Amino acid sequence: MTVRILHTSDWHLGKCLENINRIDEQREFINELCDIVERENVDIVLIAGDIFDTYTPSSAAEELFYEAVDRLNGKGRRAVVVIAGNHDSPERLCAASPLAYKNGVILLGYPDSDAGTYPIAGKNVKIVDSGPGWLELHIGSCEHHAVIIALPYPSESRLEQVLSREADEEKLQQAYSDKIGSIFAKLGEKFRDDTVNLVVSHIFLRGGKQSESERTLQVGGAMTVDPQVLPGNAHYIALGHLHRPQRIKSAPSPTCYSGSPLAYSFSEAGYSKVVYIVDAVPGSESVIHEITLNCGRPLVKWVAKNGMEEALEWCEQGRDANAWIDLEVHTDRVLTMEEQKKLRELNPGIINIRPIIKTADREAEGYQSRETKKIDELFKEFYKYKVGVEVSEELINTFLDVLNDSEEDEEMMMEEVI
Repeated sequence: MTVRILHTSDWHLGKCLENINRIDEQREFINELCDIVERENVDIVLIAGDIFDTYTPSSAAEELFYEAVDRLNGKGRRAVVVIAGNHDSPERLCAASPLAYKNGVILLGYPDSDAGTYPIAGKNVKIVDSGPGWLELHIGSCEHHAVIIALPYPSESRLEQVLSREADEEKLQQAYSDKIGSIFAKLGEKFRDDTVNLVVSHIFLRGGKQSESERTLQVGGAMTVDPQVLPGNAHYIALGHLHRPQRIKSAPSPTCYSGSPLAYSFSEAGYSKVVYIVDAVPGSESVIHEITLNCGRPLVKWVAKNGMEEALEWCEQGRDANAWIDLEVHTDRVLTMEEQKKLRELNPGIINIRPIIKTADREAEGYQSRETKKIDELFKEFYKYKVGVEVSEELINTFLDVLNDSEEDEEMMMEEVI
């Protein structure tokens, strides 16, 4: 009998798109994920980090997470293993451990976390053995045990390794990759021929395809890991960090990034979102297949090369009525606020309107013509020149408020000096 694993990651609960709250779309994903887990008779759910989008998630995001893991756990019928990513606060993620562990929801924040710290009270999920960075699970419905190496996001500080003393970028990268390799080599000794051997981690592998929505300071560079340092005897390696679902073909064991469940930037427009299902038995190669997700509103790009009239026509036709839209309009003039408002009224899904001015050779005003103008007039002209649309009154007021605050601060400093 096989052990069936589901791999997901990078939920980024609470993340917005250009200030658009997407918690309802994320709830839609959780509902679809729970349906998949039940339908596919999954034994172990691996969630490979970046559960939240920030260290201090909203109460709505936290509530959705706790609801999700409780439903995925199925009242103790399956194990749920969650690790912290670079966007997660390890302490905050694991704060509910005393309650979560009772039914077999295992929360791991740091690279040296020990899953045996808290007892599991349920009958179907058992931690047979564990230590810093690894655990052995027995699921009542499965014939074989699973040994899991769990490596939450291994930042330099979380590894307690001051690698930054190396000034050379190449040496820094090699030192970090070697350190991760030594961790995997040591923990890989726990793998056995009679167990299903799994890895779950939140790292960036060299060769992984990125997108703009990762928004991290250290994707790649000195924090890049050579795929060859991964264990060569794992049935499956479940990774988080990159938002495109992908298989790393250069890795010595089957290795995948499940990607984010929703498209979080327009660089991901048109990409399918998936979760992976893995069937594994000791002594055999694992069987991996992906399930395409249908949740959330798609992200699409419109390029209206024939100008404003074409964009209006698309809106009136109801094109991509259920999508979030990035609109590029090729025009020979500045778009008015009224035109932008009309576009958004016709299609509320339009997030960005980016005019491309065809006549790029516009003369800048001379010094004399600028000299007599007020600061708000100069700001309006500069904004129109750079962005191609008229500035809103709200943004002008914000600009003037910031300007006035700065002047008041300068006056206070002068008074203190005097």
